[in-house]
Amino acid sequence: MSRSESRPPSNGSARGRPRSKAVEQAVLEAVLLLLQDGLPLTGLSIDHIARTAGVGKAAIYRRWSDKEDLFVDVIRVAEPPARELPGTSMRDDLVVLLESLRQRSLAGRSSAILHTAHAQMRSSPKIWGAYHSRVIAPRRDLGLEILRRGQLTGELRMGIDLELAIDMFVGPLLIRTFVRHDPDLPDGLPEEIVDTVLRGLRPVSSPRS
Repeated sequence: MSRSESRPPSNGSARGRPRSKAVEQAVLEAVLLLLQDGLPLTGLSIDHIARTAGVGKAAIYRRWSDKEDLFVDVIRVAEPPARELPGTSMRDDLVVLLESLRQRSLAGRSSAILHTAHAQMRSSPKIWGAYHSRVIAPRRDLGLEILRRGQLTGELRMGIDLELAIDMFVGPLLIRTFVRHDPDLPDGLPEEIVDTVLRGLRPVSSPRS
């Protein structure tokens, strides 16, 4: 945050004031709309956010110390819950996991948050850390759990580096999302990725599901 946007001194009248959920939601929605419009987080001023939300700057400063804290809250409220896995097979669970990632990459809000967090990876460890802990890590852990279950059911060879394996499943979607300006993420891509990778990771004697 620039010097011109530094937080004004607090006063006694604001202390203990109850937080208005409506105001908070309006501010978070404003940030999401501005990011979806293509504005980078570094280009968002508190003035601009306040005007878009229809609130005063003081309402923002009472709730967040700076834009980093504000964007961390945006990540918290905007991240959709993980999709329920069918549990019928490792292959089906992996397809659902990758389809969820595909849909998030195509959705305006999730994509804007993803690209903004990635852009702040070096300049704002706080933002990247929040995104990693709230978005990346839980889904990666879920993917690793799917692969572990696959080993127990005989769908996946034992002895495979599971950290590397989950990268092989997720990597193609992430590459298309970040490398291409207009990501090529057609329907059926998760199935194609999962089946292609599994050809090399299944036990030799395992029939193709």
